[in-house]
Amino acid sequence: MNVPPRNMSPQIGGETAPGPVETQPDRARVLLVDDDERNLLALATVLEDLGEVVLARSGDEALRHLLKGEFAVILLDVYMPGIDGYETAQIIREREQTKGIPIVFLSAVNKEAEHMLRGYAMGAVDYVFKPVDSIILRSKVAVFVDLFQKSKEIERKAQQEQALLDANLRAEAERFRVEQELRRSEQRQAAIIQSLPMVLYLEPFEAKRRAPTYISGDLHAICGFNLEEVSANPDIWADRLHPDDRDRVIASIEARRRSGRSAIEYRWQCADGTYKHFLDQAVLLKDAEGNPIEFAGTLTDISEQRSLESQLIQAQKMDAIGKLTGGIAHDFNNLLAAVLGGLSIIERRTTLDEENLRILGMTTRAAEQGTELVRRLLAFARRQNLEPRPIDLHALRRAIADLLIHTLGGLIEIDWRIGTGVWSAFADQTQLELALVNLIINARDAMPAGGTVTISAENHTLAKDDALAIGPGEFVRLAVTDTGTGISPEDLEKVMEPFFTTKEVGKGSGLGLSMVYGFAKQSNGLFRITSQLGKGTTAEVWLPRAPEEKVAAKPPAKERVKSAPQASLRILLVDDHAEVRGTTASVLTHLGHSITEAANGMEAIRILEGGKCKFDLLITDYAMPQVSGTGVIAKARELYPEVPALIMTGYAESSVIADRPEGVEVLLKPFTPPILEQAIARVTDAQAVGPVAL
Repeated sequence: MNVPPRNMSPQIGGETAPGPVETQPDRARVLLVDDDERNLLALATVLEDLGEVVLARSGDEALRHLLKGEFAVILLDVYMPGIDGYETAQIIREREQTKGIPIVFLSAVNKEAEHMLRGYAMGAVDYVFKPVDSIILRSKVAVFVDLFQKSKEIERKAQQEQALLDANLRAEAERFRVEQELRRSEQRQAAIIQSLPMVLYLEPFEAKRRAPTYISGDLHAICGFNLEEVSANPDIWADRLHPDDRDRVIASIEARRRSGRSAIEYRWQCADGTYKHFLDQAVLLKDAEGNPIEFAGTLTDISEQRSLESQLIQAQKMDAIGKLTGGIAHDFNNLLAAVLGGLSIIERRTTLDEENLRILGMTTRAAEQGTELVRRLLAFARRQNLEPRPIDLHALRRAIADLLIHTLGGLIEIDWRIGTGVWSAFADQTQLELALVNLIINARDAMPAGGTVTISAENHTLAKDDALAIGPGEFVRLAVTDTGTGISPEDLEKVMEPFFTTKEVGKGSGLGLSMVYGFAKQSNGLFRITSQLGKGTTAEVWLPRAPEEKVAAKPPAKERVKSAPQASLRILLVDDHAEVRGTTASVLTHLGHSITEAANGMEAIRILEGGKCKFDLLITDYAMPQVSGTGVIAKARELYPEVPALIMTGYAESSVIADRPEGVEVLLKPFTPPILEQAIARVTDAQAVGPVAL
């Protein structure tokens, strides 16, 4: 027979003979069993390039090889000494680990049908007769080798896939549970989607109107409609878009047909009439040929997120407006101080007839109204000087009731709901009274036909993770509720801004709610408003609970102002605002004092360091360029520790009061001559010393 060139040595006695090419461990193995050594070597040479050939010279040796590993095919001689091929095949078929290995009988005789049938009965799959044709033998063995290798490849892939499956699904120890776990996973996903403020949808590409064909999720929960209602009215989506969003959103929907994707945010009117913010995202799905089929998208309710963002923006805006307002109020205070001081000087120095006195009185009242306006601006900017103390809400009720007797009219009824166990609030009582009066008057104005204003007080203990932005602690919640016209959502975002009002011209300054907002924030509390058109409004003021030790302590007695005439004092007056300095100097001169003026802190320090003048009192403005009023006083007391001093300021910030040197009083602008005179009396009486040489 024709023998191809050898490139490997067969395995003899279970060992591979040395050869030029190393045997690969994953090659198929062929078991060749024959008692004739020449046949073994010849057949091994024919088959060596198909796989690893293992030689056995008897049935017993073949069975031993089968115990050591797998084989792609067994070539088994029929007639051998000892156990012949038939018996060997029968034993192979009886063993569980070898019964599946194909057996090809090699036979030089017994081509009769009877012997062939016996061989097939013993488990043979084919016969090859001697002398062997190398091409036929190679072809038959190659089929079984290829089948074996494919089977092994399938097994390897199955093992790899199983390993990946085990890594990804560690909880699944057994294969039969995969389908059940997958079903549970799908149920969980469906339940999660059902609970989220989001729906998944499919929408035909060619649809002229938006009409989803599939919805996953609780559509009714987020908008109040179900799929059947939406399908029955294809125009419902476009009709319920917010008017301000409609053109932009429809244009974006048209554009997505070209781009294949979209992400749109808009407001949409739900079944209950309210508008919600939705994020609508979609991508285009195509078939195998690239033709568009439908849009797959998500509709997410982001109303809560937008509400929180709006609150943050509103808080930042209010803070910015507050800083601007505080600065403006300081400048106004300086101007009003000059105006009121000048009017006071005119009134004292000039003899006026009745008409001119009336005009002067009108001008003075206008300036005082300006002072009240600035005070409200400072309240909004949280820069007013507060004196917090425990407030008994029952006593507060009586005080406010007295204020409102002649204010509300006969159509408004007040319903007070303050229980016996309500805590004392910790705040400035005068400012709280003013805040509540403002809120009650607003409630009255919202009910032109009359109604009931309910004022309630409740105790609240807030945890660290509470939604209110005032932190953990104990608070008293004061609420003023009316049943009036309500406030629109658009106006509700603006009502706490200074000078914003929904009232007619001349009926409101727009500073009432701004003042309440600033007062609550400065008192470490919170002010918020909720309202529904046609149903009414609730304004809430949250204030800290008063500490027990302060509730038990008696409130300080009010200081009695001394009215005894003062001796003439030599005063150093420092202010960088020329008009304020001039009018203040005139007032002090009229009061009988001797005044030396300095235009700024540096000039005052030069006068002090010169040591040529003697002064009984130092009066200085606080906010000045280069050297502030506290700096001037500090320098003066380095030179002369006993000098009394008074700070004037158009600000009302707590930092001004906290930074003042010891024994120095703060006088807020604008002030009247009597207030200035009383302040001078207090600081000079507190430091009753003779003139200090400066």
